[in-house]
Parts: sequence; C-alpha cells; structure tokens
Amino acid sequence: MTPFRSLLLSLPLSLVLASGLVAQPLPSVTLPPELDRVLRDYERAWIAKDPEALARLFTPEGMALPSGQPPAPGPAAIRQAYAQGAGSPLSLRALAYATSGDLAYIIGGFAPAPGQPDHGKFVLVLRRGAGGRWLIAADMDNANQRRPAPQNRPD
Repeated sequence: MTPFRSLLLSLPLSLVLASGLVAQPLPSVTLPPELDRVLRDYERAWIAKDPEALARLFTPEGMALPSGQPPAPGPAAIRQAYAQGAGSPLSLRALAYATSGDLAYIIGGFAPAPGQPDHGKFVLVLRRGAGGRWLIAADMDNANQRRPAPQNRPD
C-alpha cells in the first residue's frame, strides 16, 4: 500500500473520532514540533489579521475552505478570504494527526483561548515543501453550532 493511500485510509476513522459524535470533548494530542509550528504560525497570523502571512502558510496551489465562504484556491483568493474574517482571538488544538512521507493531516478544534470549549473544528492537509517545511495544501473549518434549518414558506 502506498503511503498516500494508507494516509487517506486512516483519515475517515480520525474524522469520525473528531466529529463531535461523542458526548465528551476529545483530548488534545501533542504534535511533533514541525507540525505544531503550522498551528502556532496560523494563530499568530490570524490574530494579527495578516492575510499575507496566512497565505504564505499554504502551498502555491493550496486551498482554503473557510466556514460560510466559497472555496479560496491559490494565494490571491486565500488572502481575500482571510482579509474578511481574520483578526479575532484564536487557539488551535490538535485532536488527531498522521504523517506519511511528504503528506500529513491535522484534525483539530478551535476556540478563542486555550482551555475554552471548542467553537469549531478544522482539517488541515499538509505537504512538506522545500527545505522540509510543512505547508498547508487544504484548510477546511466550520463552527460547532448548527445553522437553523431553512423555513419552507409558501409564496
């Protein structure tokens, strides 16, 4: 089995474990320093409301899939998407991760500050770039609160 295939096969189980289907919050896991750096750089850039710094965390063909916004492929779209939403307090924690060769994923939760209940969850797909630095290939997040169901109204 190829490393990419084994990484993809482990992702569904991790997603189920991190999906909030369990009653208790999932514990954080400790990331290797090179993966933890991605989360800390993301937090710093987000809090600073620095869309340029956020975009630099991505591979050139990376894509952000922010909650409530359309997909943002590539650096210009990522900068634009984050220009609209970044700037609030943010604390990221990892719930699960795996690496296989030059690919990795991190599943986690986010809150305004460490120790607070998660307000949402995220999945990062990472690729190791030049010099061994991990970059984000895809970032998907969403809030834990469900949106109200649309009301069917007669015209």
